[in-house]
This record gives sequence, structure tokens and C-alpha cells, in this order.
Amino acid sequence: MSAYGLDIIDDAVHTTNAWLNELDGYTGWEHKQRAYRLLRAVMHVLRDHLGVDEAAQLAAQLPVLIRGIYYEGWNPSKTPVKLRKPEEFIDRVQEAFTTDPLGDAPQAIAAVMKLLRVHVSRGEMEDVERAFTREIRALFG
Repeated sequence: MSAYGLDIIDDAVHTTNAWLNELDGYTGWEHKQRAYRLLRAVMHVLRDHLGVDEAAQLAAQLPVLIRGIYYEGWNPSKTPVKLRKPEEFIDRVQEAFTTDPLGDAPQAIAAVMKLLRVHVSRGEMEDVERAFTREIRALFG
């Protein structure tokens, strides 16, 4: 018997927790709520920068609950938001950390990208990364 009544729901919760635990390990924070905010923030910056088709292609490879986090609050008519400088990317991520700013923003962003590279196909991640300037890609580790 499933803890929540449906195996698909249990699997989605388990997978999401596994991703967050993995990200928490990459950051060394031991703070799952903060890892969640980081994942959400970086994914929203990625999503908003990408064209609609590319954003949907990335989403198609995400687990169900993480895909929901990715799409949360998205207004495709206001995308893409083109970022040119690393500071712009970092500033958008920092918006999720107003009360406890990321002192290690480049390392934190690189941790999310590492997580995505582990779980999303290489070709898709190459497409996502290619959408950004060389300077911003340097943040991705």
C-alpha cells in the first residue's frame, strides 16, 4: 500500500526529495528548505531566459513535482528575458534569498547545474547552456 494512496504520488515525492538531498549535498548546506529555494530560483531564471520551445523541452525531462516547481508562476508571453551578464543571473537568483543572501552564489548556481547535468540528457543541457552568453555559462561550472 502506498503511503499517500497512489504509487505515482509516492514516487514523485521520493524523486523530489532525492533531488533536493542531492543538491543539498552538492552545496554542503545541510538545509533542505534552502536547497529547495535554490533549485526553484535557478530553474526559474533558466526557464525565463529560454524560448518557449526550449523551456518546454527542458521541462519534459524533469520529474513531475520538479516540473511543477519549474512552471510555477510562468508567463510565457513575458519570455524570453535575455540575460547578458553573470551579475544579472545572480541577481535574479538572489531574489529568492533576500533574508539570507547567497554568499556563494556562483558555487550554488553551479551546484544546480551539476544536478541538472546528472538527471537531464546531455544534449538538452547543451541546448540550455548554449542559450546563455559565454560569461554566464562560466557560472554553470
